[in-house]
Amino acid sequence: MTQYTEVDVLICTWNRAPYLAETLLSLAAMVVPETVHWSVVVIDNNSTDDTREVVRNAALTFPTRLRYVFEPRQGKSYAMNTGLARTSGPIAAFIDDDVRVDRDWLATLAETFDRHPEIAYAGGPVDPIWEEPCPTWFQRTDKILWGTLAILDYGGEPFVFEEQQKVPLGANFAIRRTLVEAIGAFDPRLGRNGDHVLLGQELPEFFVRSRAIGACGLYVPRMRVQHHVPARRLRPEYFRRWWYGKGISRARLETRHPVTELGLDLRHVATIAGVPRFLFGSAARDAVRWLKALLRGDRGERFAAETQLWYFGGQLRERFRLR
Repeated sequence: MTQYTEVDVLICTWNRAPYLAETLLSLAAMVVPETVHWSVVVIDNNSTDDTREVVRNAALTFPTRLRYVFEPRQGKSYAMNTGLARTSGPIAAFIDDDVRVDRDWLATLAETFDRHPEIAYAGGPVDPIWEEPCPTWFQRTDKILWGTLAILDYGGEPFVFEEQQKVPLGANFAIRRTLVEAIGAFDPRLGRNGDHVLLGQELPEFFVRSRAIGACGLYVPRMRVQHHVPARRLRPEYFRRWWYGKGISRARLETRHPVTELGLDLRHVATIAGVPRFLFGSAARDAVRWLKALLRGDRGERFAAETQLWYFGGQLRERFRLR
């Protein structure tokens, strides 16, 4: 008897109709084995553009079922949770509304879950599509800034995320529904919500809970997508906002889950005014790093250090507020 793999592809979107149309075209162009049964659900999170029409037009010739769902509560986590609630397949795959999937993306994803029944989730690389040339200062920074632009490449070999203390990006990952049933869905308090502060720790928080029950995920190099990097995100002010927001959401995450992915229990570390003392040490080192880079004229290194100081500022603000 033929065994089929069922996958629901979920796309959360907000005012990116042209990108979404391109994403749907790339999905329609995939080479999908007959043993993979799949559908696509677009969750519109209060778009004011022609997102609905884009989905309706694409559905006319789409190779599988394509549905449109509206979610009025602003926030990506709400949209992700709505996508999970409106589907029932054993595997839910999430991609952003501005990616191009490789032709064998879905086939690779399905094969991964078939061959590895022990894994609860999987994620793959996210390559950039530069809308304007990559700035030289960004090219000279270390990989710590890649996440700001939703870029991810952990190399060409598969590995278990938990063994290397890593997590996938929200632009390209898939989970078994049994994992959601075991630990719950995504926390809207930690994700993007339309506010000017760029929060974004709903995925790390989800995997904190998955680690707590012993679940594991697999990095799959062949499960690859490409992600648009808009010109407006290549501005220093965007990086500052992103890292400041990450500091805020990270403080919220660690208040709720004080044991970090490295096994450090923050309930038992030295503090200054309720703030872990090591954060001040890291900030001091980043300040020295910034000064040295300034003296060398190394703009990339200087800005990388500056982003970590903005991260520290977000941590301070939120930890003082939470006190």
